Amino acid sequence: MGFLSTLVERYQDQLERQRNAGFLRATMAACALVATADGQVSFAQSVRVDHILQTLDALKVYDPHEGVDLFRDYADAILADPQAGRAAALRDVTAAADGPETAQLLVRVCLAVSEANGEKALVDQIEIVSLCSRLGVDPAACGLYPETGLPGLD
Repeated sequence: MGFLSTLVERYQDQLERQRNAGFLRATMAACALVATADGQVSFAQSVRVDHILQTLDALKVYDPHEGVDLFRDYADAILADPQAGRAAALRDVTAAADGPETAQLLVRVCLAVSEANGEKALVDQIEIVSLCSRLGVDPAACGLYPETGLPGLD
């Protein structure tokens, strides 16, 4: 019976991987969009992406290296050709954001990546607000646009 249960478990894992493949691509694309907003990807942002891959239930079925490689592919494409790279990443993000919960989760993941360096960079915030607009997410619901205003403008 152990062999059969192992086969069933592997089959279920493969089904889960198939079901979440679009979400993996969308998450890594969204992370790359935010991480490259300032023209470079920091080590802290890469580590944060790795942490996200290990903690989000929908992504635990993947080897973290697979996700990190996908993230790097998106980031490299954006840095090499910003217009084409961003278009490809945005296409994958919007394709997988099939509901408000998924869209909000993608935005929250982006917020985590943007804060990986220990600060809130304006270019990252702008990229996230742009994603909110494309995904139909209210930026205020995700902690953007606080009532205190932008830093340095108070």
